[in-house]
Amino acid sequence: MTTRSIFRRVLVAAGFALAMLTLLVVTTYQRDIQRARERIAAGSQMAETPCGPIEYAVAGNGPPVLLVHGAGGGFDQALDFGAGLVDRGLRVIAMSRFGYLRTPLPADASAAAQADAHACLLDSLRIERATILGASAGAPSSLLFALRHPRRTSALVLLVPAAYAPRADGAPALTTPPGTGFLFDSALRSDFLFWAAIRAARTTVIRAILATPPDLVVRSSESEQARIQQTLDHILPVSPRRRGLLNDAAILNGSLRYESERIVSPTLIVSAVDDLFGTYAIGRYTATQIPGARFIGLPDGGHLWVGHHQRVISEIAAFVRTHQPRR
Repeated sequence: MTTRSIFRRVLVAAGFALAMLTLLVVTTYQRDIQRARERIAAGSQMAETPCGPIEYAVAGNGPPVLLVHGAGGGFDQALDFGAGLVDRGLRVIAMSRFGYLRTPLPADASAAAQADAHACLLDSLRIERATILGASAGAPSSLLFALRHPRRTSALVLLVPAAYAPRADGAPALTTPPGTGFLFDSALRSDFLFWAAIRAARTTVIRAILATPPDLVVRSSESEQARIQQTLDHILPVSPRRRGLLNDAAILNGSLRYESERIVSPTLIVSAVDDLFGTYAIGRYTATQIPGARFIGLPDGGHLWVGHHQRVISEIAAFVRTHQPRR
């Protein structure tokens, strides 16, 4: 056998292996993205409101909690977090904010317009008062809901809030881990690219998108690792969340300060020291501005409070129950 023949056979074998690997990747991606699309297609409803169509889901019974998801979320991710509150006897209303999943992005998609849309959704469900829980990028509209609709706010909970805090250099309050901008402009533009990123560069995605130190996840319990993996998986499909992500980026880059000192609702704020988005400083500052606000500063846990999930859920559930209005 000549050297040329051997070389030709090696090339054929390599080509065959590459073709098989490509087929495996494509088949696995198609299976996973189909499952993701089927998941978001089930379990939600549409409310036709004066503020426009709003996608939502309701789970549980008891005092109502309106869950306002963060960037990259939707009703599905809100339900993921809300499961712990349902287990503790609360009624969870999980919506998709403007530009996420089936909720369209209107011409005015500001935080104030979103706050009024939250009220419109409660109207459609005939809920007069509720606790509003804003997580991450859901904090601006939650703060404004408490300001614009105080009589409808039983209590306000801000979880790792992406809001305002003064910085000496005048920069935006939020910080961004290395790689966040690159992933936002690449992987978060494509279902396939994001699917590939969370499999081939999971550590980078956890740091840059979830703003959580990856070593914390590695050292955490199996249940916490499963929760973080679910969070990553449930960003898929990312394409129907893209407009909401872009809108959130515009709102958060504005670094607006809201008149938090005018909030009269009981308020609980939770964040972690090592949140790579810098929400610990934001939460601590906001707690000094809202009269009587309680701030829980976790020693670690990142943006997803890794290792403290059960405590966070328990603290929120107890706070909600404590501040229910008397009938």
